[in-house]
Amino acid sequence: MKNKQPHFATRTIHSGYDPQQHQGALTPPIHTSSTFAFETVEQGGAAFAGDNERHIYSRLGTPSQQQLEHRLADLEGAEAALVTASGMGAITSAIWSLIEPGDEIIADKSLYGCTFSFFEHGLKKFGINITYMDLSKPQFLAEHITANTKLVYTESPSNPNMRLVDIAAVAHITRQHGIKFMVDNTFCTPYLQNPIALGADIVVHSATKYLGGHGDLIAGVVAGSAEDLLHIRHYGLKDMTGAVISGYDVALLMRGLKTLHVRMDRHCDNALAVAKHLQNSPYVKQVIYPGLSDFPQAELVKRQMRHAGGMLAFELNGSREQAADFVNHLELIYCAVSLGDTESLIQHPASMTHSTYTEEELIAHLINPSLLRLSVGIEHVDDIIADLDQALESVFNGGSGNKELSALP
Repeated sequence: MKNKQPHFATRTIHSGYDPQQHQGALTPPIHTSSTFAFETVEQGGAAFAGDNERHIYSRLGTPSQQQLEHRLADLEGAEAALVTASGMGAITSAIWSLIEPGDEIIADKSLYGCTFSFFEHGLKKFGINITYMDLSKPQFLAEHITANTKLVYTESPSNPNMRLVDIAAVAHITRQHGIKFMVDNTFCTPYLQNPIALGADIVVHSATKYLGGHGDLIAGVVAGSAEDLLHIRHYGLKDMTGAVISGYDVALLMRGLKTLHVRMDRHCDNALAVAKHLQNSPYVKQVIYPGLSDFPQAELVKRQMRHAGGMLAFELNGSREQAADFVNHLELIYCAVSLGDTESLIQHPASMTHSTYTEEELIAHLINPSLLRLSVGIEHVDDIIADLDQALESVFNGGSGNKELSALP
């Protein structure tokens, strides 16, 4: 395989690890040590000076973390990667490393609630200016860039309204102006989309979601150039956030990656079937899913994403109260935040993940207060659809639920 790049599925299992370097252990060992011993003071001094690659202290990394980071960088098409204790740990560690008081960040209008809160209620207190714009219209980006602009930040698709940003188009503009471009790739994972190949400088993930895939860990990822990642590790992570991942979460994340491609294929297939079904329901006002033929940015989906993903958003032909009642009537699908688990999860963003927005901010940032966000799991799609149907019937037609689903143990 030396002269051929293995396929993505192979790299999720083999990249960055050789069992023969670990006494033949097929599964990478878990390193839980907080510190590492040196043979001499001189050896330790050389490690602190960066003259050797010995591990020093787990806040800077461990052997098992290094293996995971190598694999993630490979999958993302980056020179280097860093894993953190959470997705917000990844975002904050990276951004604290790139900006100073007086700098400006241009961010897309639609952002995950905690990212928005970090920008609005965190960075602004320290003299960072945040400018929001609709980055799905990159032709207007250049007119917003000033001498103080240091970073452009977006999600694609955006959380929770599934808007796409043309990553290549934005990257072309940021390169012309010499500023960094950061993309949250959580919804897609590197299996569906590679922002760095499209021109982005830095990619972040909540690895809690699809990368882990089983709802049993909290982690984050930053990927980019070796120079940027070295600075983020030694400043943003080590000194500013301390968002250090545990050895056990490293092992769980390494395990989750091995089935990423298999799970994502099922998530995508199920989500498309669910989206088409909801689109034909008289109780549903709108379905927003990149895989639908009438999705407004369908051409961009074809250029930028390999598949449309496992996330969708929709609105009912009813009130906000009826939307909540619908969620409360679901039996198989859990009302829960997070996403990318094997289980299907639904939530009301205005009440839950995006509750940091005021009512006025929700509208200004293109998030309808009645919107529902559905993370379609890998259960049998007929069961997912049956649960959605019985909840819709219960709310809008006085139904009594689905007896087969109610009988599940």
